[in-house]
Amino acid sequence: MENDKEIIGSQKQQIAKLFEESLRAAFPDIPDVQPLVAICNDPKHGDYQCNNAMSLWNKIKGKGTQFKGPQPVGKAIIENLPASEMIENCSIAGPGFVNIVLARQWIAKSLQKMLIDGIEIWAPKLPVKRTVVDFSSPNIAKEMHVGHLRSTIIGDTLARMLEFSNVDVLRRNHVGDWGTQFGMLIEFLYEKFPNWEACSAPAIGDLEVFYKASKQRFDNDAEFKERAQKAVVSLQGGDEKYRMAWAQICEISRKEFQKVYERLGVHLEEKGESFYNPYIPKALEMLNEKGLIEESEGARVIFIEGKKIPLIVVKRDGGFNYASTDLTALWYRLNEEKVDWMIYVTDVGQREHFEMVFSAAKRAGWLPPNENDYPKASHVGFGLVLGEDGKRFRTRSTEVVKLVDLLDDAKKRCKAALEERGKTKDWTAEELEQTAEAVGYGAVKYADLKNNRLTNYTFNFDQMLSDKGNTAVYLLYAHARICSIIRKSGKDIEELKKSAAIDLAHPDERMLGLHLLQFAEIVEDACTNLSPHLVCEYLYNISEDFTKFYTNCQVVGSAEETSRLLLCEATAVVMRKCFHLLGITPVYKI
Repeated sequence: MENDKEIIGSQKQQIAKLFEESLRAAFPDIPDVQPLVAICNDPKHGDYQCNNAMSLWNKIKGKGTQFKGPQPVGKAIIENLPASEMIENCSIAGPGFVNIVLARQWIAKSLQKMLIDGIEIWAPKLPVKRTVVDFSSPNIAKEMHVGHLRSTIIGDTLARMLEFSNVDVLRRNHVGDWGTQFGMLIEFLYEKFPNWEACSAPAIGDLEVFYKASKQRFDNDAEFKERAQKAVVSLQGGDEKYRMAWAQICEISRKEFQKVYERLGVHLEEKGESFYNPYIPKALEMLNEKGLIEESEGARVIFIEGKKIPLIVVKRDGGFNYASTDLTALWYRLNEEKVDWMIYVTDVGQREHFEMVFSAAKRAGWLPPNENDYPKASHVGFGLVLGEDGKRFRTRSTEVVKLVDLLDDAKKRCKAALEERGKTKDWTAEELEQTAEAVGYGAVKYADLKNNRLTNYTFNFDQMLSDKGNTAVYLLYAHARICSIIRKSGKDIEELKKSAAIDLAHPDERMLGLHLLQFAEIVEDACTNLSPHLVCEYLYNISEDFTKFYTNCQVVGSAEETSRLLLCEATAVVMRKCFHLLGITPVYKI
């Protein structure tokens, strides 16, 4: 981004800055008063409010102050506000709430500045420089299931929001590519294909089928089980022959995962469990030196306050496990990669495991004791994907649904709907294909992201692909409709940006403009609370605001046409950025 385009940050931050000056001037004896600025719940009262009066009054009453209650405190806050073109007027309500009405001209000017300089100037300003987002993380040799879909979609959106906020994001795929199952797989490979190294094509074929067959053998044949356990030791000891077989299995698996990532447009950098393996002894030694590791029933463990079961870091047989790997990865990210926020996206079932890992890291002094201080670690849990029957989502044969098939199915259904609407006549085959893909994959992503991530949600294609209500299809069509209004006007929007001005005279124009301006603070909240659904909610509300504006304000052919076309364009730009943050490809015609 060019340096001359200053990042303005959010509107809320700008208002807070004004009130910070006012609070300092009005109450110089009270240090570090943080301005409490929020969006007004009821637009009748104003656009924003400053809610400091009550808490200030509680601090100063009975201390010989000249103020007689929270209302005069609120008045003093208003009187000390520095002059600003942002604010049209302020008023006092209830026990000292300061209601703020923004100046219409300022809203219009801010929208124009964004149209000229680009929406990047509205990027949130966050207190972090570098984060790891640890997401997706399937197990090698196993199929990616719907749980991985949630982790992948949520993780990608969090990464996109942080990247938009100018944070350096390490997108990490912590794949399960190490551990006891590899002994079983390698031993089975040698048994079935003794000279697999000589084959030009991979001998395994369908890895999922191969995995199930080897697991069955492992469970039912004691002699095979023993050989498999010895194979693990050989692999972990660095035996060349076993390493080659392991690498081959990982490679086949990766190609399968890639099919899913390509369809979703998600890119990840793999650093699997095997990567951290050489660092584990050193990490455990550091924990041991701090007196954290104790012997318990033949294993080595860390006791965590408030938890009944300790965190096992070395198993009875001397092997390492998830906890040893996760503690080591955490240490590595803090010390080698100099990360100040680590975000782990897994299902809610793993919450306790991560709570224990983070507690151990705090006890070791790797993380600060206070939750809100940096560097910090956060677990982003999510609920289950349910089928129509209210149980965990499966195919008819009770198998876990293959993600590739699920995504292809969404695209196929979208294509059929477009063909039904006669689009084959007006569109090229490529346009049809691209739109079906954008809408189909977008529908699956949006249906996942629009829920609070902690809740379970029911997977239902008909609901997802409906063009009514809060769905990606409805929103993509709303965006395409805005683009078609601009096209129909025959005006060059790029020229208008330079020569025309926005005027928000009608209340519905002003309301839409105000809400567009709240984009940065919504993204900031979504980043801070790790809640992508806030962006979905905002996107839906903007499209509703637009519909209201378009219903009540004629655009093409009206006296206000140029101003209103620019407002249409500003809406489309904000919607497109929201789509981008959610990993959804916008469509421009329907």
